[in-house]
Amino acid sequence: MRPLASSWEQRKLGDCFEFLKNNTLSRADLNDENGIARNVHYGDILIKFGDCLDGERSDLPFITDDTVLPKFAGSILREGDVIFADTAEDEAAGKCVELRKLPKEPTISGLHTIPARPRFPFGTGYLGHYLNSDAYHRQLLPLMQGIKVISVSKAVLQDTQVRFPSLSEQSTIGATLSGIDDLITLHQREPPHMMKEGKNANQHQ
Repeated sequence: MRPLASSWEQRKLGDCFEFLKNNTLSRADLNDENGIARNVHYGDILIKFGDCLDGERSDLPFITDDTVLPKFAGSILREGDVIFADTAEDEAAGKCVELRKLPKEPTISGLHTIPARPRFPFGTGYLGHYLNSDAYHRQLLPLMQGIKVISVSKAVLQDTQVRFPSLSEQSTIGATLSGIDDLITLHQREPPHMMKEGKNANQHQ
């Protein structure tokens, strides 16, 4: 069944999101043990995180200097916010993560990131999957700058086009794709002998 593409709304990203402030803390300014605030690092967006981030289950690093947080009081992240990595060594620049859940400590966005907050509700999980899809990301490719290090800017992002169906359809899409992601992660964590036993069982059915 073909999707009714004409029923999907299309708007500029800048009309759908407001940009928040990010910090410039390096890995040396973070730690894995304690602090009053946590940080989302661009390297983790590119390598560690999937399309959606459950901050309660992921080990987001702490900010070592407690005086940093008050400077970003207006940019403390919320569930539903999206964070883009603005720099990468390849065309992964522009990869993003949607925040699903957050730890109890205030969390802010770090070095080489562009945090964005939706101006109106989106279905849970939709933005993370859509903004990382080829359907969206290919818009960024001709707009990327750099040779050894590739980057995208807020100005580039805000002029890209975002497409989305009804809120209920967004929620269905987000839940379906997140379920597939969870299933893939579960199988990746299975011990090798369990995976082999499962394969052998399937062969004898």
